Amino acid sequence: ERHRHRAEVNNMVWKQMEAAGLRVAGRSGDDQLVEIIEVPNHPWFVACQFHPEFTSTPRDGHPVFAGFVKAASEHQKRQAK
Repeated sequence: ERHRHRAEVNNMVWKQMEAAGLRVAGRSGDDQLVEIIEVPNHPWFVACQFHPEFTSTPRDGHPVFAGFVKAASEHQKRQAK
């Protein structure tokens, strides 16, 4: 993935963040940095350290965007019932 930042998630705080309900969903290739977090009990929450828009095209969206659109569509269907 492509990055444009100088900030990183401090690995020293992950035990507290996990205790607060966050889940590490992805790490860097060398497994040193947290790249993606989720909130498991939320209908759809994801935060990422990279820029998924840099690898997306109109016909081939990044999985982060595809997942968001799918979750939004499912939410709308549930609300319509």
